[in-house]
Amino acid sequence: MGMIFDIQRCSLNDGPGIRTTVFFKGCPLRCLWCHNPESVRPEPQLSCDLNRCVLCGRCQICPNGVHSFEGGHKVDFGRCLACGRCVQACDAGALKIYGYSTGAEEILDLAERDRAYYEASGGGITLSGGEPMAQPDFALEILEGAKRRGIGTAMETSGFAATGDFQRVLPYVDWFLYDYKAPTALHRILTGVEDGLILRNLEFLCKNGARIILRCPIVPTLNEDEEALAAHVSRFPQIQKVERLPYHSMGVFKARNIGRPQREYVSQN
Repeated sequence: MGMIFDIQRCSLNDGPGIRTTVFFKGCPLRCLWCHNPESVRPEPQLSCDLNRCVLCGRCQICPNGVHSFEGGHKVDFGRCLACGRCVQACDAGALKIYGYSTGAEEILDLAERDRAYYEASGGGITLSGGEPMAQPDFALEILEGAKRRGIGTAMETSGFAATGDFQRVLPYVDWFLYDYKAPTALHRILTGVEDGLILRNLEFLCKNGARIILRCPIVPTLNEDEEALAAHVSRFPQIQKVERLPYHSMGVFKARNIGRPQREYVSQN
């Protein structure tokens, strides 16, 4: 069993062709602009969209006092145990739980429904997140199962995981969508971790025949020095493609709803 927070079918942006993308819950990085802030914590968590709240008060069924209504709807996320009782009581659809436990076979059975699309487009299943390599055994089980069923595979990863785990999954991954966030001097400031392990794993995959698409999020005011980024990329001529990922502010809205405020980044040019 593993912890995920979403599955998107007929995805067109997570590797070649039409794909089923599985979003793993849990990530060791803390990127300032995170597009999926609901993926960071490895356990289920509450989300509250106050724009949809009708102030009915039904969510006060919560046994831990998470919800209060003095001066508007207030949510004490620190008290929440993600039991889901308030979600069930909310007719307005303002509340949801991100994260649930599931098995590899359940995911593969769902992916199987779109086999015709994969075969026509060269697609398959993509593991994304969060960080799939934060749950390496679960990721490996899905990848092995996909190969047994003749389904193509891809993995989106930050590269921040044990090299031994990349060695285990390597035979079962057709494409690595390898994120690189910023040149070395900035990496820890912007993501919370050094990039040494990430670059070592990238070198390991390149030397061992992995097919790699390097994906670089370009965030206004933070990492717009594309010449410095290109200098790093030039060290790895085995990379087959580089994708510049434009920044979008969807994460700002989602972060607010889980009680993890995030600023929006706007270009000054």
